[in-house]
Amino acid sequence: MRRNMGTVDRAARFIIGIVMMVVGFGVMSGAGAIAVGVIGAVFFATSVIGWCPLYVPFRFNTQKK
Repeated sequence: MRRNMGTVDRAARFIIGIVMMVVGFGVMSGAGAIAVGVIGAVFFATSVIGWCPLYVPFRFNTQKK
Protein backbone atom coordinates (compact mmCIF):
# COMPACT_ATOMS: atom_id res chain seq x y z
CA MET A 1 0.00 0.00 0.00
CA ARG A 2 1.73 3.13 -1.25
CA ARG A 3 1.03 6.50 0.28
CA ASN A 4 -1.17 8.73 -1.82
CA MET A 5 -1.52 11.75 0.46
CA GLY A 6 0.81 14.72 0.65
CA THR A 7 1.89 16.60 3.76
CA VAL A 8 -0.66 19.41 3.47
CA ASP A 9 -3.48 16.94 2.80
CA ARG A 10 -2.48 14.84 5.81
CA ALA A 11 -2.18 17.86 8.11
CA ALA A 12 -5.58 19.20 7.07
CA ARG A 13 -7.25 15.82 7.58
CA PHE A 14 -5.53 15.42 10.95
CA ILE A 15 -6.84 18.75 12.26
CA ILE A 16 -10.31 18.36 10.75
CA GLY A 17 -10.52 14.79 12.07
CA ILE A 18 -9.67 15.80 15.62
CA VAL A 19 -12.14 18.70 15.56
CA MET A 20 -14.91 16.47 14.18
CA MET A 21 -14.25 13.78 16.79
CA VAL A 22 -14.34 16.32 19.62
CA VAL A 23 -17.56 17.85 18.32
CA GLY A 24 -19.19 14.52 17.48
CA PHE A 25 -18.25 12.57 20.57
CA GLY A 26 -18.07 15.42 23.07
CA VAL A 27 -20.33 18.35 22.21
CA MET A 28 -23.20 16.92 20.17
CA SER A 29 -25.59 14.11 21.00
CA GLY A 30 -27.72 11.71 19.00
CA ALA A 31 -27.28 9.91 15.69
CA GLY A 32 -25.81 12.96 13.96
CA ALA A 33 -23.11 13.16 16.62
CA ILE A 34 -22.11 9.56 16.02
CA ALA A 35 -21.93 10.17 12.26
CA VAL A 36 -19.76 13.28 12.71
CA GLY A 37 -17.50 11.46 15.17
CA VAL A 38 -17.04 8.43 12.93
CA ILE A 39 -16.28 10.56 9.87
CA GLY A 40 -13.76 12.47 11.99
CA ALA A 41 -12.18 9.18 13.06
CA VAL A 42 -11.86 8.12 9.41
CA PHE A 43 -10.22 11.45 8.53
CA PHE A 44 -7.83 11.05 11.46
CA ALA A 45 -6.94 7.44 10.57
CA THR A 46 -6.27 8.21 6.90
CA SER A 47 -4.05 11.12 7.90
CA VAL A 48 -1.98 8.92 10.21
CA ILE A 49 -1.66 6.14 7.62
CA GLY A 50 -1.08 8.51 4.70
CA TRP A 51 -3.31 6.48 2.40
CA CYS A 52 -6.88 7.22 1.35
CA PRO A 53 -8.84 4.33 -0.19
CA LEU A 54 -11.15 6.75 -2.01
CA TYR A 55 -8.20 8.17 -3.96
CA VAL A 56 -7.37 4.76 -5.50
CA PRO A 57 -10.27 4.29 -7.97
CA PHE A 58 -9.88 7.86 -9.20
CA ARG A 59 -6.06 7.59 -9.34
CA PHE A 60 -5.77 10.73 -7.27
CA ASN A 61 -2.47 11.48 -5.54
CA THR A 62 -1.53 14.59 -3.56
CA GLN A 63 1.96 13.41 -2.70
CA LYS A 64 4.90 15.12 -4.41
CA LYS A 65 6.93 12.91 -6.68
